[in-house]
Amino acid sequence: MGMLTTVPLEELVRRAGTEIGVSDYVSISQETFNAFAEVTGDRQWIHCDPLRAAGSPFRWDDRPRIPHACACAHLARSGAPAWRLRHLAVNYGLDKLRFPAPLPVGEQVRMWVALDAANPIPNGVALSLSLIFERPAGGKPVCVANVIYHVYE
Repeated sequence: MGMLTTVPLEELVRRAGTEIGVSDYVSISQETFNAFAEVTGDRQWIHCDPLRAAGSPFRWDDRPRIPHACACAHLARSGAPAWRLRHLAVNYGLDKLRFPAPLPVGEQVRMWVALDAANPIPNGVALSLSLIFERPAGGKPVCVANVIYHVYE
């Protein structure tokens, strides 16, 4: 049905249970991880110390594998969105968040979005979304998130 952009809230309710978009692939650099760590205060060595991480169980070839929400946050805010609404959308929270496979530094990732449910709330709609972040090589997803957004006119 295509990417969601500007649609009436009633259209969101009608589109519940459908896939709403797949983003372009974006590369996640060590600099992106470092910037995310600075903002969040999460400076765990597995994310920010490539030399030490290369000796960890998350090593892949000669690159550390960095299991970090950074890739998800970066992609969700990047110029390659799978969905974008022109309404006020407030992140209400997560029902479930998993990182089935780590992401190597420099690897590409994309986001697939499905609208699982859309329920009316006062002055808006509560959206339940499934977000799946995947690498071009396939295999297990890098991240699977079930998120809830409250969307208002």
